[in-house]
Amino acid sequence: DFREKAPATATRDMYLDENGEVIEKASTLGHLAAGVPGSVEGMAQIYDSLCTLPWKSLLQPAIDLARNGFPLTEKEAEKLNRTRDSFLEANLDTIFLVKDTEWQASDTVRYLDLAATLERIRDNGRDGFYTGETADLIVAEMEKGGGIISHEDLKNYNAVWRQPVTGSFSGHKVISMAPPSSGGIALLQLLKGSENYPLSDWGHNSVNTTHVMVELERRVYADRATHLGDADFYDVPQAMLLNDTYLQQRFADIDLEQKTDSKDVKAGEPALAESLETTHFSIVDKDRNAVSITTTINGGFGSKIMVSGAGFFLNNEMDDFSIKPGFPNMFGLVGGEANAIEPGKRMLSSMTPTIIEKDGELKMVVGTPGGSTIITSVYQTILNVLVHNMSMQEAVNAEKFHSQWLPDVVRAEQGTFDSLALQQLRALGHEVQEMEWQLGRMDCVLLNPDGSLEGGADHTRGDNTAMG
Repeated sequence: DFREKAPATATRDMYLDENGEVIEKASTLGHLAAGVPGSVEGMAQIYDSLCTLPWKSLLQPAIDLARNGFPLTEKEAEKLNRTRDSFLEANLDTIFLVKDTEWQASDTVRYLDLAATLERIRDNGRDGFYTGETADLIVAEMEKGGGIISHEDLKNYNAVWRQPVTGSFSGHKVISMAPPSSGGIALLQLLKGSENYPLSDWGHNSVNTTHVMVELERRVYADRATHLGDADFYDVPQAMLLNDTYLQQRFADIDLEQKTDSKDVKAGEPALAESLETTHFSIVDKDRNAVSITTTINGGFGSKIMVSGAGFFLNNEMDDFSIKPGFPNMFGLVGGEANAIEPGKRMLSSMTPTIIEKDGELKMVVGTPGGSTIITSVYQTILNVLVHNMSMQEAVNAEKFHSQWLPDVVRAEQGTFDSLALQQLRALGHEVQEMEWQLGRMDCVLLNPDGSLEGGADHTRGDNTAMG
């Protein structure tokens, strides 16, 4: 767990004005939106515990790419052009990604300051980032723009090894991320609920299948909003949230004939005793060692702040806290006390890196970017393989939909449902919104019965690649 932390001087109401109202963009754009970065520390700890190749050789390809440059894809060029105004609004200095003309596909971009930052990490490990020149540049950027990350925050940051969330589904062992990610608990709740219905007989994205999945999601995301946060600060009732009796009661009022209004869905009451600018890797080696890793800076280009002289963007992870109870973050997710801002606390995420086993052997590695849609994208992809018997690439390519309790809507990719299915879902009471933007960018690996590996990379929704 190398999730970011709130700086030491962060306060519960730091994004509210004198009237207690949320200050527009304060938690999403600019210096104050950044949590203490964790990725470098996380990678360093993973390396110290698990890796065999030399650290310097692992860093060098990224250094070469940053220094020598690489051609932009069409999607990357469009994204830089779309974000230009936000770059100008957030940064006090002009950054090199802002230019007078628009970026075009195959333009070469070079991150020279980033190359130097990566070289310091290559030569000094985590100290090349959390102390010395890079730390000085981060703190100078903070002081220049009214941010609050200090030298002490950087020096004191630590990654933590967690026990994964584990459970079973359809004869498989599911291993996923523990709090402060909501992904593992939410995924297992969804999968356990799905076992009570004949989804295979009903068929992929059929009206009955979709209706039940949305009803499950509505209840699971309500639990997420109330009960999930950083377990180092809040007593997350994990055992009860995954208890079979609790879940049976939780899902008992699902009606196959009509939807439940989200205003009538409250978080469950277990006995007390989780971007879009996200990267996911699913990796399996020749010895069947498997890695599922998700890392993020939250929104597109994070806070939009590029650290002057260091060449990288700061995250806007602070928006993943409940900045005010009941107030939605950029992904429409609401939260409460469990995810309130506290110094040193990690904010809730939706990241859902997952490994699935069958009879003690590797079966599948899954994960995706996508903010609040990560959980439902991983959920659907697993069902596509284990229930609907799709190949890995078919499961990734399949059209997806998303619902998250609030707002009380079902968002579906174009073509997910035909006109009759849309009519029937709306007759059940669902507000279905077809949208042009797409859900998830899955990167997955499946171990086939013959022992071969199949990579499934979302090259239609993103610039994703499978190789081996």
